Amino acid sequence: MKYSLYCARCGREYDDTGRRVRCDCGGVLDLRFESSFAPDMAVGRPHDLWRYREALPVGDDVVTMGEGWTPLLPVTFDGREFLVKQEQLFPTGSYKDRGAAVLMTHLHELGVKHVVEDSSGNAGCAVAAYSARGGIACDIYVPEDTSPAKTAQIEAYGATLYRVPGTREDTARAALEAAATCVYASHVYSPWFLQGTKTLAYEVAEQLGWTAPETLVLPAGNGTLLLGAYLGFTELMRAEIVSHVPRIVAVQAAACAPLARAFADGLDDPVEVHASHTVAEGIAIVTPARGWQVLAAVRASGGLFVTVSEQEIVASLRDCCLGGWFIEPTSAAVIAGARRYARTAVVGETVVTAFTGHGLKAVAKIAELVGPL
Repeated sequence: MKYSLYCARCGREYDDTGRRVRCDCGGVLDLRFESSFAPDMAVGRPHDLWRYREALPVGDDVVTMGEGWTPLLPVTFDGREFLVKQEQLFPTGSYKDRGAAVLMTHLHELGVKHVVEDSSGNAGCAVAAYSARGGIACDIYVPEDTSPAKTAQIEAYGATLYRVPGTREDTARAALEAAATCVYASHVYSPWFLQGTKTLAYEVAEQLGWTAPETLVLPAGNGTLLLGAYLGFTELMRAEIVSHVPRIVAVQAAACAPLARAFADGLDDPVEVHASHTVAEGIAIVTPARGWQVLAAVRASGGLFVTVSEQEIVASLRDCCLGGWFIEPTSAAVIAGARRYARTAVVGETVVTAFTGHGLKAVAKIAELVGPL
């Protein structure tokens, strides 16, 4: 298992100590790593994300709770069928477990004893859970208005919780300052987190008989699932396991859409926006650190951005609940985006999207938004 750590902006390489957050030039860090996975390697293995272990830059002593291999089920909205990955069924209730499992395995291998992370909720839950599983002390910084269900979950795992007044960016700054005395287990900055989320692509491809769908509809806040999926399908295409990388449709809330606006204006970096409140707290990121990579991935795939209104998000949340799917509002934003995209999709096009987080993470908010059904 060979990899090297380098700056995605300037290309400078670094030794991996687990402590470096970003390049001296300010760029985010990525990994040079060549997957050696082939489909026949998965035969007979447990149905979890570690069945693709030759595609992951970690050893065999993994920090795991059996995560991965979420169902890919047909769900119909507005007369149009989508295939939906049931990512709300992960151990902590969101797809963030993919990244946390690989990241915390890596840090456990390095002998790390104490980590800090900042999150709007789900990543904090995942890092707290896998830190507990790996015997690593954990501090989680969250915005002051984070869902009480998520903060309760974080504290239940034994993590120390810090509520930060102000914006999501204020929370990130507070965590960065705290990381001066421990390791920053960042779902945004750590390339190992993306190595975990890329397993969504491997699972989707295998569940479709080692083929790629035409289109993926995914959230674009910090872009961890989107970038992971793009990385995974790119690896699979390079290995000639699939024939193409799916078109990526990136979804943002209209109330906070720095990437969608940059894409529409033909820009390479996120634009500055004055965000208003959105119920989709998980994608309300004003200054995404990997924003330029998200824009590049969407363009390279021949994809596009869609923005959804608060009314569309709530309507999709209500419709999902009435269909038996209890998902959190941020996840409903993704479904609203998929429905909007479907209006122009080609008949017969295979569209894959995801329920990204469970509704149990936001029970009070969901009751307030949808009321009696």
